[in-house]
Amino acid sequence: MNPANSCKRYKSSPLVAAMLLLVLWIYAGGARAAEMIAHPGVAIQTLTVNEARSMFGMRQLSWSSGLVVRVFVLPQQNSLHDVFCREVLNIYPYQLQQSWNRLVYSGTGQAPVEVASEQEMLARVAATPGAIGYVNKVKSNDTVHTISVR
Repeated sequence: MNPANSCKRYKSSPLVAAMLLLVLWIYAGGARAAEMIAHPGVAIQTLTVNEARSMFGMRQLSWSSGLVVRVFVLPQQNSLHDVFCREVLNIYPYQLQQSWNRLVYSGTGQAPVEVASEQEMLARVAATPGAIGYVNKVKSNDTVHTISVR
């Protein structure tokens, strides 16, 4: 088999090139994004990465206004949970789970409330004063507001 002939066969396939670009785009995070959301009564617009980690790590239990923080998360196997942990909190999902486990098993704290879907996340965050969570994309008719992380 002549190597030059085998290259020609794949060189002329734009479908293969398009599929490769799509896989790279998805792998690079282009397919999913995560936005942090909060109850409309939360006045905060921006958090630092450390503040967001503290809240989702269940270490910061109240907002600066004194309102109790209620954390909602998706299941660990959900791809959006993975994206949120890595891209917004800059930690791995297992690290977040370990911090929750330490709190629960030592009796010093609780794990966040786990919801089954983004729709449930939106509904629970919108209905719970002090709530915080995340979704793929907030729509204009959603009754939550976004919090940026810097």
